[in-house]
Amino acid sequence: MIESATFYTNQLKAMKRFYVDLLELDLIDWTEHQLTIRVGESKLTFVETEQPAFYHFAFNIPGNQFSMMKYFIKDRLSLNWEDGRDEVYFSSFDADSMYFEDAGGNIVELIGRRKRDLFGDLTKESFLNISEVGIVTPDVTKVGEQLVDAGIPLRKGTNIHPEELNFLGRGDTYIVLVPPGRRWYFSKKASEVYPLELSWDGERIEIDKDGNWIHHES
Repeated sequence: MIESATFYTNQLKAMKRFYVDLLELDLIDWTEHQLTIRVGESKLTFVETEQPAFYHFAFNIPGNQFSMMKYFIKDRLSLNWEDGRDEVYFSSFDADSMYFEDAGGNIVELIGRRKRDLFGDLTKESFLNISEVGIVTPDVTKVGEQLVDAGIPLRKGTNIHPEELNFLGRGDTYIVLVPPGRRWYFSKKASEVYPLELSWDGERIEIDKDGNWIHHES
């Protein structure tokens, strides 16, 4: 599981309004330079920076609440479109997805897992956890091998493709490893390298501004 993810933004105040006021998620910490919110079992942090940055990440939601969540989102903001549609079903994951951009220009995906149900009204608890984080690096092979060595497997025993999109993880939690310049699905934006941090089952993953994994002595 992704316990926490840290990204950078030059729109910190706008991000607070977006996630806390618009999406109604719990505020964990708010300072002049940092924002942390709760996304179900995960923590999502944004650190202020002077330069703009954007990422792709996803949240798991219950499959049986996908339509309710879509109504909730469309009442507050515009969904992204691809090939004339504003949602897509991925048979290989047995999940439905919708996409939108937040106040910082991040490409956010909501993934309705058809095998996960939550009965009752739609609430903040319907945001189950962080399910995907995109890591952009010019050295996909090296970083991919480092992730595998850290215990994060390639999906279904696939190989690392340095020019393609690669899924590493298991169940309903993945890292999406991709080189710069690849267009993000349901977006007009091409992937760019920006620093980030993750905590995955206790493993700390820190990517620097050049797309390299920073190793810390234990």
